[in-house]
Amino acid sequence: MYRHIFALQQVARRTISSSARRQVENKVPQKQKLFQEDNDMPIHLKGGTSDALLYRTTMVLTVLGTGYVVYEVVKAAFPQKKE
Repeated sequence: MYRHIFALQQVARRTISSSARRQVENKVPQKQKLFQEDNDMPIHLKGGTSDALLYRTTMVLTVLGTGYVVYEVVKAAFPQKKE
């Protein structure tokens, strides 16, 4: 029984210690340089095309949501007459 527990401990230790198989490059210095340079561009658009797409999608959803809320408020303010 002790042998099985010892084998289980070794397997558990081995999978945890060998989980990092590849080293990931540190990209923080490059990102800091990109976001700190002074090029008169807003910070939320310095990330490239994906940031611009995310920004525009967010703005469209915000405008559509605001329009829908205004529509629902107006609809609730002037209820339909029951005949």
